[in-house]
Amino acid sequence: MAQVLKTDQPLFLTVVLMAAFGMVMVYSSSSVNVSSSQDRQAKLDLATAVNAADTVPQKKDDNPYHPNYHFLFRQMGWAAVSLLVMMCLKRCDYKRFESSTWAFAPLGIVMALLVLVYFLDGSGHRWLRMGGFGIQPAEFARPALIVFLAWFVTRRANKINTPGTWAPAALALGVLAACVIIADIGTAAVLMCTAGAVFYVAGLDKRYFLAAVAACVLMMPVAILSKPYRVHRVIAFLDPDDYWLDKLDSKGVIKNWANQSITTRDAGYHVRQSKIAVATGGVFGLGLNESKQKLRFLPEAHNDFIYAIICEELGLWGATAVLAGYLIILWRGLRLYWLVPDDFGRYLALGVCVAVVSQALMNMSVVLDIAPAKGFTLPLISYGGSSLLSSMTSLGLLLSVSDHAA
Repeated sequence: MAQVLKTDQPLFLTVVLMAAFGMVMVYSSSSVNVSSSQDRQAKLDLATAVNAADTVPQKKDDNPYHPNYHFLFRQMGWAAVSLLVMMCLKRCDYKRFESSTWAFAPLGIVMALLVLVYFLDGSGHRWLRMGGFGIQPAEFARPALIVFLAWFVTRRANKINTPGTWAPAALALGVLAACVIIADIGTAAVLMCTAGAVFYVAGLDKRYFLAAVAACVLMMPVAILSKPYRVHRVIAFLDPDDYWLDKLDSKGVIKNWANQSITTRDAGYHVRQSKIAVATGGVFGLGLNESKQKLRFLPEAHNDFIYAIICEELGLWGATAVLAGYLIILWRGLRLYWLVPDDFGRYLALGVCVAVVSQALMNMSVVLDIAPAKGFTLPLISYGGSSLLSSMTSLGLLLSVSDHAA
């Protein structure tokens, strides 16, 4: 008789509902766009009118904003592909991935793509573009690393604290982190959190664990200093008024160097506008599609800072519901870790839930000004095909563990 699969309904419904909610919010946060035929003064006039009257001008000819479905349609296309991939992985027995081929091949492909992107994308070192199509290879480092960690730790479970285990693991993680950190320090932080959680739970000796944490801490300043805009973001977070910086660097050497990138003239602008959006929303919010900050006040409203728009439009209740969705994913993932009988499935479940939830919490912390600005998305919700596909691929593995664990 064919095996009857028992789907984890709370997990499956949570993932599907959050992805659907994400498309609603992508449309809401990007549903207006400045027409190229209007000049800067028109934008400023509209912004003044919005703040003064608390309404958007209704006269069509005087409104430089128009409905924009571009981002919604693109996100819907990526959502269809991502859902198909998730369902295929859900139906596939996760034990098939417990092999050296699946452990090393995806990881090697991601590293090769990251090296390729470094040379092809000379500005941001993030995008691999082919015509109108583009992907961010760093996003796919998460599911690739999760499979590698689950296989590696399972195979070396009885020798986790020997040099033959931690030395090659440290080498692989170091190379991957170095490749990712060149373009995206936030994704690298998520990868390190995932690896740290898996190795810690697997029983890695505290001295090795603390040594790894110390190495990450020492690597972080180097990564920040490698990009002027990263330095500016940290300064904007720790010393927004430049009070201490002016005292320590009276000649302005550090400030001038950090200002080399034109995008960092005011590194705290995003976060200030984000906090305005969060505060404006209050408990019940302004209502869906009623955000004012998305009218060119808050950059990346449909992407990195979409959580701020959720807070503004849906208020505390909407923001809490989103957080609850991630907590459900964490709960179901940890539940599988405790219930699944084989180590590979256990570490696969642990890696997925830690990766998804840690990235969500980091994104929210930036929006709420708890951490310096970092450029990564809110999983399942933010606009971005690579991010959505990567998240649903990871969650497809988690659903596979739920369905096929003996």
